Amino acid sequence: MDRSAAAELERAERVVRRWNSTASAPAGGGGGGGEDQMLFDGGGDRAEAERFLQAVDDLRRLAPPSPGSPRRTSSTGGSGAVQVAMARLEDEFRHVLASRAVDLEIEVLADLSSLSMCSDRSSFSDVGDAPPPVDDDSVESSVGRRSSYRSMRSIREIDLLPPEAVTDLNAIASRMAAAGYDRECVQVYASVRKPAVDSALRRLGVEKLTIGDVQRLEWDALEVKIRRWIRAARAAIRGVFASERRLCFLIFHDLPLSNPTIATPAPTTTLAAPFVETVRGAALQLFGFAEAISIGRRSPEKLFKIIDLHDALADLLPDVSDIFAASKAGESIYVQTTEIRARLADAVRGILSEFENAVLCDPSKTPVPGGTIHPLTRYVMNYIVLISDYKTTLSELIVSRPSASSRVRAEGNELRPPFPDLDLPDPDSQLPLSAHLIWTIVVLEHNLEGKASLYKDPALSHLFLMNNVHYIVHKVKDSPELRGLVGDVYLKRLTGKFRLAATAYQRSAWLKILNCLRDEGLHVSGGFSSGISKSALRERFKSFNAAFEEAHRVQSGWYVPDTQLKEELRISIAEKLLPAYRSFLGRFRHHIENGRHPELYIKYTVEDLEISVTDFFEGSPPPPHNRRRSHG
Repeated sequence: MDRSAAAELERAERVVRRWNSTASAPAGGGGGGGEDQMLFDGGGDRAEAERFLQAVDDLRRLAPPSPGSPRRTSSTGGSGAVQVAMARLEDEFRHVLASRAVDLEIEVLADLSSLSMCSDRSSFSDVGDAPPPVDDDSVESSVGRRSSYRSMRSIREIDLLPPEAVTDLNAIASRMAAAGYDRECVQVYASVRKPAVDSALRRLGVEKLTIGDVQRLEWDALEVKIRRWIRAARAAIRGVFASERRLCFLIFHDLPLSNPTIATPAPTTTLAAPFVETVRGAALQLFGFAEAISIGRRSPEKLFKIIDLHDALADLLPDVSDIFAASKAGESIYVQTTEIRARLADAVRGILSEFENAVLCDPSKTPVPGGTIHPLTRYVMNYIVLISDYKTTLSELIVSRPSASSRVRAEGNELRPPFPDLDLPDPDSQLPLSAHLIWTIVVLEHNLEGKASLYKDPALSHLFLMNNVHYIVHKVKDSPELRGLVGDVYLKRLTGKFRLAATAYQRSAWLKILNCLRDEGLHVSGGFSSGISKSALRERFKSFNAAFEEAHRVQSGWYVPDTQLKEELRISIAEKLLPAYRSFLGRFRHHIENGRHPELYIKYTVEDLEISVTDFFEGSPPPPHNRRRSHG
């Protein structure tokens, strides 16, 4: 080394040693400083910082460090000065990262979570292992229509440090990497930024929960956490992780980095190493929640939140790919995310299959009073209306039609009627999801037929089927999505079953009563006279009165919950009953009125019957004043 170079090296060493971080006190004067003073404090003497960086460059040029993994020591010579310089730069790097970081505005990040949502999709929290006794459609009314989770790309990279601080960090990192201290530089970066990333996720509401913690939570609590997780995951991935990746790029771009997790100093990785080292723990914690849901116990009430989780993860996958999959170091996080999404899809398919089996196997117990709509019918139809609201996702996930084993299980239940043929449309013209929905309704009908057989009164059995099939038809008609999936051909078949049940009810309930108003058996002939048998006529009126009074007493307690159907049924009964009674009364009234105590036989006027019919299907006994007489 010539004398000029030696003098230059000596000057560089003096500048460096004035800022010896390992010394117990400042070494020498001249404006130098130890641990209490920082070169890159954002408001200090920039000239001194530039002199220090130039000195480091001179040391690197004139006295390259020895090979190996250098240690922070204060040995003599150019190599020792380099180590002193690296120790100082490491402290400066840590100081700039920690003291000049910009506090993340979580409110701004939280806005990212709503960029792709019009409204929340609510839960079907009333669905359980056994259907709850729901008396109205309150379950459905509490559930909003779905809104797509598929969004426009919405990554938002936020400046985590001021530009001048990033420039200083890049200048420091470049010197450390050139001196072979890149691993130490990355370790310092990760040690400072990891807590910042963890803090951001905590403020977004991401909790540290193990898989066991998640699986022990009650569903109501877990449902809320899923909703919060979806919002937090958007903000974390598109805001926190994306901004952290950008900061890493600005600091470490074009620098030869080695992997801080590998013991050898060989340059095996790129600038992704500091980023992945920083966010890996937070990313694993974030996606660990979704993983716990994907492998948890399956039950019908979880379906819609799991679909929401699946859709949110599918929406985020392109962003996860851009942020992580571009490097070997981050690829495992992307792969894990795709695997979780696949397990969520499997969970959705499994839950749908279990739901179909639950409908099939719901046991026949006690008939519902009054032949009204069975809770199972409300449960199933509200559930599949929601399924149809998720048509976009489920059409992608459900790729096979109902299996033959489902039919075997249905036919194997001896407590229910023989299972009908399932004549579905051509598979090529029908989505598998449509086939599953139709199959579920067929299974529900089959189950309801078994429940109808529990009624001792055949008329009530038919009324029960009429009520329930009518409810099914209207649920299909009232949901454009479900109607589109089920199709008009099957809807027409359902409507026909409803009409058959209504006709069967009227025939079973009213044929005996209407037969009392026929002429057969009232005429006598032979001998010296022919005409009407007054004794037979009196018995006929008594039989009619008794039959109608029994029908009025019993059927007023039966219940048709649909107002329009109830009125149509009353009108249909009146159209058959009133003309027949009016005609019978007109033909034979004078025979009774000419005898003794006509009021014992002709107890009702046509108007009395008309008024009495309005008591039918109210689900409660008729009021006492509805017993009327035609004679005062």
